[in-house]
Amino acid sequence: MEGSMLCEANYVPLTPLSFLERAAVVYGDRTAVVSGDRKYSWRETRERCLAGASALAHLGVARRDVVAVIAANIPAMYELHFSVPMTGGVLCTMNTRHDAAMVSVLLKHSEAKVFLVETQFLTVANDALSLLAADAKASLPVVIRISEAGDGDSTNNVGGLEYEALLRSTPPGFDIRWPADECDPISLNYTSGTTSRPKGVIYSHRGAYLNTVATVISNDMAIMPVYLWTVPMFHCNGWCMVWATAAQGGTSVCIRSVAPKVIFEQIARHGVTNMGAAPTVLSMIVNAPASERKPLPRRVLISTGGAPPPPQVLAKMEDLGFNVVHGYGLTETYGAATRCVWKPEWDALPLAERARMKALQGVAHQMLQAVDIKDPVTMASVPSDGRAVGEVMFRGNTVMSGYYKDVVATEQAMRGGWLRTGDLAVRHPDGYIQLKDRAKDIIISGGENISSIEVESVIFNHPAVLDAAVVARPDDHWGETTCAFVTLKEGASASADEIIAFCRARLPHYMAPRTVVFGNVPKTSTGKTQKYLLREKARAMGSLQPMQRKAKL
Repeated sequence: MEGSMLCEANYVPLTPLSFLERAAVVYGDRTAVVSGDRKYSWRETRERCLAGASALAHLGVARRDVVAVIAANIPAMYELHFSVPMTGGVLCTMNTRHDAAMVSVLLKHSEAKVFLVETQFLTVANDALSLLAADAKASLPVVIRISEAGDGDSTNNVGGLEYEALLRSTPPGFDIRWPADECDPISLNYTSGTTSRPKGVIYSHRGAYLNTVATVISNDMAIMPVYLWTVPMFHCNGWCMVWATAAQGGTSVCIRSVAPKVIFEQIARHGVTNMGAAPTVLSMIVNAPASERKPLPRRVLISTGGAPPPPQVLAKMEDLGFNVVHGYGLTETYGAATRCVWKPEWDALPLAERARMKALQGVAHQMLQAVDIKDPVTMASVPSDGRAVGEVMFRGNTVMSGYYKDVVATEQAMRGGWLRTGDLAVRHPDGYIQLKDRAKDIIISGGENISSIEVESVIFNHPAVLDAAVVARPDDHWGETTCAFVTLKEGASASADEIIAFCRARLPHYMAPRTVVFGNVPKTSTGKTQKYLLREKARAMGSLQPMQRKAKL
């Protein structure tokens, strides 16, 4: 038809690279990135990205070649999100907490052609490269050192190339290699996993573009926002905020220390409008001593996700002047795929009820085709009654292209044409979904299903509790019982019996913890509780002994 021919004539592949081109024109002299005392305008940022792309191209980076990087939230990390795709290459950002063994595995699996390393991670990189060199089937990447502090350190064996020196010496006039197809890969993000079978999630230019637009809309990002980087840029490409700040001509404020004092100082200094944070960072903020807090110059919209935030933490954040927007998603969905879209009529609710509503996972964002709660066997949608539990599934343009070099895992994850999350949830009559648990985190005690999230929410209400996580402990009689790992606030005290009694007063007795263990709750670098470690500890405890059981019943 004539209409379809006209559409083809005007087709241009979608790519977030276009956001940088526009930002350099519209916001050229405005600050794009600030790190300490250093600032780069949007025009300078584009020039640096083009110089980086030119340097990578001269090192042999071609279309679909992987370029790996391990670095903190620094200007170079921001720039690589544009310079690597400009070459047609694929950016692979690595978790800064990985050890040498994992880094070596990921370098081999990704077949990275170039490896950029910030100086503070040189020891890990050196050890990883040594492991890689010992593997006859692996090839070593070209290594570029990022001397972020300008230290000029050369006491390492990762090679003589240095990032800033390359930017200065590269030939000018690089022509951007725009994607031939918008489904071409733009980045490779590895999920948490074992060294034996890493899963690399492939993002496309199209998916990144659309998810960026959704991120701008759902975070109420006005023109020229000021975004504070507490979310690692290596995690889902900073929840796509790297590209979103470019789309709106915003300023990225880079910080190394994610501490309440630093957060409040940077908000006050730069007039921060938006930021992101895992629930553990929200907890840090609300529990910060008064001496570390500063009045907010304006209400700051803060996007959170990774786990359902305790309602009481959300309530306290609101009191401090933050507007928390709760999202839910996976690495496989470019970060947040749903948002708890706020309804004006909820403003009249009591504070505690407003916080409870904000903790909902909500509805699909504008660029996702659908989110559904389904029976994983029949694939039928469960009733929207707030009670029927099913598996959360996604479908749409902002779902991953697949797992790199793993057809079997991709097919398993996408069985039935939907991305299966492994998360259990209900859908309320208004269409909003509410996460109940990971399928593997549900506790089955005496035939009854216990939501660890529900129990954790109650424990968080105890005035002495800073953090909590609940897992199953094996039990010879009940099969499993609830085991709580609790971190107390500094200077606070509470006994196991007090925590148990507190829960029993608010939950059915079968749901309340039978075991309470005090100590630090282990977290990933993105703020997620490492429940697999806690499950191992709980399994090692074995079943409750008869005397223990009698004392707790």
